[in-house]
Amino acid sequence: MAKMDPAERFSPDAVRKADGGEKKPANVKLGKIAQQVAAQYRRDTMSPVMVAGVLRLVEFAILFISGMTIFAYYVGFSTPLYWHYPLIIAGVSLATVVGLEFFDCYQVPALMRPSRYVGRMALVWAGAFAVVATTGFLFKISEDFSRLLFGLWFVAGLGLLVVVRMIMARMIRRWARNGRMERRAVIVGGGKAAEGLIRSIEQQPYNDIRICGIFDDRDDKRSPPIVAGYPKLGNIAELIEFARIARIDMLIVSLPLTAESRVLSLLKKLWVLPVDIRLSAHNNQLQFRPRSYSFIGSVPLLDIFDKPINDWDSVAKRAFDIVFSIIGIIVFSPVMLATAIAIKLDSKGPVIFKQKRHGFNNEEVEVFKFRSMYAEQSDPTAKKTVTKNDPRVTRVGRFIRKTSIDELPQFFNALFGSLSLVGPRPHAVAAQSHNLLYTEVVDGYFARHRVKPGVTGWAQINGWRGEMDTDEKIKMRTEYDLFYIENWSLWLDLKILVLTPVRLLNTENAY
Repeated sequence: MAKMDPAERFSPDAVRKADGGEKKPANVKLGKIAQQVAAQYRRDTMSPVMVAGVLRLVEFAILFISGMTIFAYYVGFSTPLYWHYPLIIAGVSLATVVGLEFFDCYQVPALMRPSRYVGRMALVWAGAFAVVATTGFLFKISEDFSRLLFGLWFVAGLGLLVVVRMIMARMIRRWARNGRMERRAVIVGGGKAAEGLIRSIEQQPYNDIRICGIFDDRDDKRSPPIVAGYPKLGNIAELIEFARIARIDMLIVSLPLTAESRVLSLLKKLWVLPVDIRLSAHNNQLQFRPRSYSFIGSVPLLDIFDKPINDWDSVAKRAFDIVFSIIGIIVFSPVMLATAIAIKLDSKGPVIFKQKRHGFNNEEVEVFKFRSMYAEQSDPTAKKTVTKNDPRVTRVGRFIRKTSIDELPQFFNALFGSLSLVGPRPHAVAAQSHNLLYTEVVDGYFARHRVKPGVTGWAQINGWRGEMDTDEKIKMRTEYDLFYIENWSLWLDLKILVLTPVRLLNTENAY
């Protein structure tokens, strides 16, 4: 059978256009068991990807430091080759880490059972030395270097690698037992298909998947309340609420690929969540291109959606936020001080205005702004949109809103972590258009919250800032926000940050 590509059948665009997407029901309440399970998984876990990444850095550092220690003791920095040795030691250390990666020595099975991978580790370590020795022989410079140094480093380095791996294995097994390092998954869809999938996952050796429960829209007659020992915790609407509370990493849709309309209908509801979404290919007769699959052990899954800005990307973005937030606070501190004085002189009330807005994963966050309205007329819920010549806005408020100076305190939000510097702009929890909540205007609106909201964003520098007085403006802002999420990079963040002051010169929509 010809291999197929699910990218077209289950692409983000196909999911958005699919029939069956429903607006979020009001006041969805989890059942008692679902609430208990969700509360059990509120705490974040350590990602295996992050743990392996840190281990790479640790092993490089250990190998390099041990080599430099032996060099300093047996050779010293007085040698004419004082810079050659550190360069070679760094090169061998880096080559070893790369080689260990190539031989899968940073995968979960290797980390949990290092004794079975000692041979590979020794082979990689010896190979790095062999490359150095061969290079020295070919260039006829091997006699200039200390054989004793490299001999001692070879033994010491290998011993240190083994010791580190043994210690790490004990730590990982302990983390796995207490739930600190695992990938949490929810099965979507019940019955025999879900039971077969769960059994297959549980049979995988060195499995880091913890199944948290099952959600299915079908009643108990068509979908049993307990499957393979796991309870059915609710329907799909309740799953969305469950994933807002519990820290879930993955949703696995256990439905046959032939039920395309039902699969698309489910994905239409689920894609707003900041999780990996996979479609079970267990016992599937269709063949897809290899790049379409990911695996839990040997269990194949089709990759539909990936959690945006995850693992090391999130670390890079957080570092970006901290560095540029501090720079922003320092650069704009005179402006913020002058603004605070002007607000205090212009009207009574606090200088800072705090407002509840939707943050990451639809959680509420408190956003800081300079107060631009009369204190007694402030609208923390933003039920009434600020319009042109709004009498609630003070004289100073009109200026700072038009120039976006009122947003400068949000540098502190970004520094403390409730906002990012760049991302979809957070809206107030009760923001409305024509007496309709934004969620009622735009289908899939909450997909904006798959990443942390930002002080500025792609929509803002493209002209979609200020008053959202029409449904079309809300829809366009959401489209630009979704484009940003799907195309994120640090370069895009930097571009948006640089362009923001330039684009703010256009004050047409800012009141």
